[in-house]
Amino acid sequence: MKRREFITVVGGAAVTWPLPALTQKAPIVIGFLGSQAPPPRNDALGRAIAQGFLENGLVEGRDYVFENHFTGGDDERFPELARELAQKNVRIIVTNTPAGVRAAQRLDPPVSVIMTNMNDPVRAGLIASLAHPGNHTTGTASLNEDVTPKLLEFVREIVPNASALAVLFNPRNPTNPVMMDDLRAKAEPLGITVSPFALTSADELEAMFNTFAIRRPDALQIISDPRTSDLGDRIAALAIAHRLPTFSNNLVFVEAGCLMSYSASLRKILRRTGYYVKKILDGANPGDLPVEQPTGFELFINLKTAKALGIEIPPTLLARADRVIE
Repeated sequence: MKRREFITVVGGAAVTWPLPALTQKAPIVIGFLGSQAPPPRNDALGRAIAQGFLENGLVEGRDYVFENHFTGGDDERFPELARELAQKNVRIIVTNTPAGVRAAQRLDPPVSVIMTNMNDPVRAGLIASLAHPGNHTTGTASLNEDVTPKLLEFVREIVPNASALAVLFNPRNPTNPVMMDDLRAKAEPLGITVSPFALTSADELEAMFNTFAIRRPDALQIISDPRTSDLGDRIAALAIAHRLPTFSNNLVFVEAGCLMSYSASLRKILRRTGYYVKKILDGANPGDLPVEQPTGFELFINLKTAKALGIEIPPTLLARADRVIE
């Protein structure tokens, strides 16, 4: 699948006396490379991206246009789509998956790469360090590698007797198996047994939840990855149908109907994309721009889902929530 958004710009003439009329400079092309389409502009996350560009003096249609390429969940297509973006003379490629980052980094001649909300990009081998990323790459990290074990505390608070935790992850994302191992190490001292479930295709969801029905875990935790995020609606519906309280480090899931999420503010992270674009357009080398880590985290609780599952959320936890969906 591939979607292109075309924006027609009608250029005017700027007159500066006594110089002759000047033609307005054409907007630069920014490529988006992802597994699924980026958030629509009327979506809260889409508005966050647009706001970040405006905060840095960048107006869509005047200063830049987007060229969006997405794989439909087929990671093998990332190199091909990255080359297509390069052929369209994009100045910058924005991407939210490790496979997308690698495909963009391998282009020759190089294209500036901006990561968004990336899990542990150093351990994933995408950059040399947060302070000096190199690889003509910069952007924002998620700190999901730290948040994932933290979710165990919320599992215990909401499901006090939990002893069996099913964990859904994407084995093709190099950060996910590492976070799985960290989660298992933190869960064992709490008396919680972790059962990993690798999701490589949307077609596997029904069978996976049928397995949950047989094994009857006390809760489900989702390790953040763009592929699983794209399936948020289906996962939430199945979790409710199977009466399985589901926790995640991505607000997309709780908005789709899962029970709870705890993560860095995705809206704030996406707003920073405009900052990096402006820096690069002003001449900065992306590899010299430090990768930012989030400083604040948000707790979202879906009270509607809690009621559907017959779960009572402790009042102290509700009071700590940044947002309660009713």
